[in-house]
Amino acid sequence: MCREPQFILKGAEFAYANAAEKILRGIDLEIRAGEWVALLGSNGSGKSTLLKILSALLTPTQGFCFVCGLDTREAKPEQLRGISSIVFQNPEDQIVAAVVEEEAAFGPENLGCHTEEICRRVEASLKATGLWERRRDLVSSLSGGQKQRLALAGALAMHPRAILLDEALSMLDPRSRLEFTEIIKREHGKGVTIVEVTHRLEEIRCAERVIVLDRGKVSCDMPVHAFLNKSAAELASMHLMKPPIECLAEKLRAEGYLPDGCVSDAESLKTELCRLL
Repeated sequence: MCREPQFILKGAEFAYANAAEKILRGIDLEIRAGEWVALLGSNGSGKSTLLKILSALLTPTQGFCFVCGLDTREAKPEQLRGISSIVFQNPEDQIVAAVVEEEAAFGPENLGCHTEEICRRVEASLKATGLWERRRDLVSSLSGGQKQRLALAGALAMHPRAILLDEALSMLDPRSRLEFTEIIKREHGKGVTIVEVTHRLEEIRCAERVIVLDRGKVSCDMPVHAFLNKSAAELASMHLMKPPIECLAEKLRAEGYLPDGCVSDAESLKTELCRLL
């Protein structure tokens, strides 16, 4: 199925005022509606800046960024509002309300939704993130993981066409990461575009495509399964660590216990490993 480009970057560059170097350099990129893209790279490679450009929080200092066909430098804020929602690494950076349900309602209110629609969206987003029973609680009473889920609930309540995750799982414990990922998988199943910045390669298995940034440039753009089948040495050269399951598979292939070639997904890889044990 052919999907329309949702984000298009043409020669996009970015530099902060008075900065000696550019953060992004000549980015040419298309992300299609409904894709799940993992955005990787070492610290300082430009991942977060690129995500902010996609969300129209920043505009390129050179080149262009088109979101659903709109040039972000020329479009009015109300034209771009609600197309994408971003979830940051630290929920404290984006939570503005004191009460849980008020925070979930903040986005729909800014979109000008009617009261009845706001109530429906708040209930649906808080139930989706497991916070409905805490809806009247103070945000300050939530744990760190619950605050991150609240930030996601606020994003979901906007009914965005794309969800942008800026290392949103990095401060969560393993169980919370799994729960968070399941919520994102459900949204992706509805056709929502996902662009996920992360440094944990075990978190990219649900993605379809991997984009790696190196010093502000795209150094790699390929399907996720082919990327995870790169050698540990190749990934280390990108300052990335191969996940344990894929490392074990690489060693078993080298010893002749597994056939060469790409294993289609993590589950089939686990099946092959169990067969050998």
